[in-house]
Amino acid sequence: MNALSTDQLPVVVIGAGPIGLAAAAHLVERGIEPLVLETGPTAGSAVREWSHVRLFSTWGELIDPAAEKLLAPTGWVRPDASTYPTGGDWAERYLQPLADVLGDKVRYGATVTGVARAGRDRIVDSGRDEQPFTVHIQSSDGTEERITARAVIDASGTWSVPSPMGADGLPALGEKKTADRITYRVPNLSDPAIRARYAGKRTAVVGSGASAFTALALLADLAKENDGTHAVWILRRGISDNTYGGGEADQLPARGALGLRAKAAVEAGHASAVTGFRSQAVERDGDQLVLVAEDGRRLDPVDEVIVLTGFRPDLSFLSELRLGLDERLQAPTALAPLIDPNVHSCGTVYPHGVNELSHPEQGIHLVGMKSYGRAPTFLAMTGYEQVRSITASIAGDQEAAERVELTLPETGVCGGAGLFDEPENAEESGGGCCATPTTLQIGVGAPASAGGC
Repeated sequence: MNALSTDQLPVVVIGAGPIGLAAAAHLVERGIEPLVLETGPTAGSAVREWSHVRLFSTWGELIDPAAEKLLAPTGWVRPDASTYPTGGDWAERYLQPLADVLGDKVRYGATVTGVARAGRDRIVDSGRDEQPFTVHIQSSDGTEERITARAVIDASGTWSVPSPMGADGLPALGEKKTADRITYRVPNLSDPAIRARYAGKRTAVVGSGASAFTALALLADLAKENDGTHAVWILRRGISDNTYGGGEADQLPARGALGLRAKAAVEAGHASAVTGFRSQAVERDGDQLVLVAEDGRRLDPVDEVIVLTGFRPDLSFLSELRLGLDERLQAPTALAPLIDPNVHSCGTVYPHGVNELSHPEQGIHLVGMKSYGRAPTFLAMTGYEQVRSITASIAGDQEAAERVELTLPETGVCGGAGLFDEPENAEESGGGCCATPTTLQIGVGAPASAGGC
């Protein structure tokens, strides 16, 4: 296939979430035909799964400029830039209207099962770069199809692959057998059925990030109304000044307030913290569960477990492409040092675009949360800048592609979430003020009852 005909092919965007739809908007602005493939039935299907959770970013930080240009002629009303939407607000008031404007450029119920070079598996060198991509999809009715594309932008996120409870990155012994009592999402306690599952119960919350803060705050509110409700907070590290985030020093105020709410839950006795606990097994004890640590410690039985240990990318459908990924984070090799929670400290994240997101296989781009691999945190505006740079490169405007400008808020938090700290050394891992990009890890944020729109 010659270059002319290849350029006439669409750019396939995987995922109709905030970053995928922004990519499509930027492609349209550049005069390039996008085709967005979304496995769910609506725009922002993953976002809707945490519709009850409020974001840390304001509306002003959650609307992509190119997307707004598409929406403006339709009579779309821009939400108040200073307010904080829930995931449901974001999906209904921005993502779905944007997808509707894109029309048949978005296909729902289309799951990508594989991406490759036409007629080339990952071994073959000959003529590889001249071939278009083939994108294999399966529709919701089981129909299989193959689409040819000039480039592929994977904005599928990490929501579908939550990390397990086990401290070694693998499921704890017995974790799969006790899955009926374990959830890997922040529960929506406004749903009566879900609320009944936790009311008057002991619940273990495994994790140390904003998702865990959210769960602790929600369970503390529930405890005020239902006797016997208690959260057992499982931490792999000790408690230090950094444990609860930046507090009032956090330039993401909603996130700082959430950390303070988690702290208040512990101080009020609605939650108790267990430190230095690295889960190895979970066992049934009648109708309850017992968590066992690598050092042999056994916790008192709990009724439910909420595992909030992060997410990881699904790379299975990209197995025939030549990706350059960091061996630890599973992020692009040039980007990984900038976001590595093992070493990232104070200062801002270096502005990044197509150069940092490149792979040995030209024309494939991992963007949004997926570009961060296993790194725990992400800002929507980081993703918007990523796709602006990438679409400029696809259009041949390399000067614009490399003119990346990104200013991130100071988070008020230092330290690497991935550091293997002993409890007595926990204080050494944090303190000060950092600017790691920390807001829109899917499924985290202040509870919907905590201020906002």
